[in-house]
Amino acid sequence: MALIKPVRGFTPKIGKDCFLADNATIVGDVTMGDECSIWFNAVLRGDVNTITIGDRVNIQDGSVLHTLYQKSVIEIGNDVSIGHNVTIHGAKVCDYALIGMGSILLDGAEVGEGAIVAAGSVVSPGTKIGPHELWMGVPARFKKMVDPAQAKEMNVKIAHNYLMYSKWYDEQ
Repeated sequence: MALIKPVRGFTPKIGKDCFLADNATIVGDVTMGDECSIWFNAVLRGDVNTITIGDRVNIQDGSVLHTLYQKSVIEIGNDVSIGHNVTIHGAKVCDYALIGMGSILLDGAEVGEGAIVAAGSVVSPGTKIGPHELWMGVPARFKKMVDPAQAKEMNVKIAHNYLMYSKWYDEQ
């Protein structure tokens, strides 16, 4: 069973039909929408500030979400995929975005609707990634625009696939 721990008077709020892996950790001021999946060894640490997650978000294995005390929060929109071993520290990720495996998003960064952060990228503090942009590298830089319809279709498909994968664990 996932570790769901209150801290400083805040208890995580989990939406309907969410999958929480056995060793996922969700602490403090975390609010999660419906049909989300939090995978193995993922940590959502809302101990020092707020983490808000929309519907159908998947936060994959080994990812860590945290904030700065009284300075930054995390906001994640709907139908977002957060790849394996991603670190998000006080950033905003809009609807239909995809954050590639091993990426790091630092305080004040914003990822626009339908944008893609390529695997292994580091998004510097305060960086604003526009809608439907592909960014990559260390530090992450604009690479190209992505077709809005294709990006949304791909990112919704990934989010829905993770919803399907999570249902496999209900069968056990």
